[in-house]
Formats: sequence, C-alpha cells, structure tokens
Amino acid sequence: VMEGRDIGTVVLPDAEYKFFLTASLDERLKRRGKELQAVGRAWTKEELRYELTYRDEMDSKREIGPLKKAPDALVIDSTNLIVSQVIEKILESYGGG
Repeated sequence: VMEGRDIGTVVLPDAEYKFFLTASLDERLKRRGKELQAVGRAWTKEELRYELTYRDEMDSKREIGPLKKAPDALVIDSTNLIVSQVIEKILESYGGG
C-alpha cells in the first residue's frame, strides 16, 4: 500500500488497485486543524484554508507528477466517513470486506 498525490499516475501507473480519496475543503480544514492541534501548533482557519488551497493549486499545476486522478482510479469521497468506513468501501469495491 502506498499513499501520495501522484502514486497512481506517476509512481505506479500500472497498479492493479487505485483509489483517489477526496473530501470537502471544510472537512479537510477540520482534519488538518486536529493534526496541528495535536502537535501544539497554533493556527487560524484562514491560514489553513490558504495553505490547503495553495497546495492543491501548486500540486495541480506542477510539471512533474501533477495532482490528478488516474483514469482507472476509484474515487472515494471521505467527507462524511470515518477511516473504517473508507477501508470498508475500498474492500467492497474489489469483492472483499
């Protein structure tokens, strides 16, 4: 199992199983905020919104390995899911679980 923004398109384009996980910006802000809070980093919602949208834009526009969904990847919107539900969707999509 590998995770990254270009694994399915650049690193392992011929992988048998590919998943493209997404979530709403608001949900991503909540999740990132919890991560930063856990390590004691102060932040504002505006700072996080800027960081996430800037990273998405830069990753999408980069020349080598831009952020994009592999044509054969299964898209999973994790906005309203917990980790175990995402895992369940992955397993179900390929006959497991």
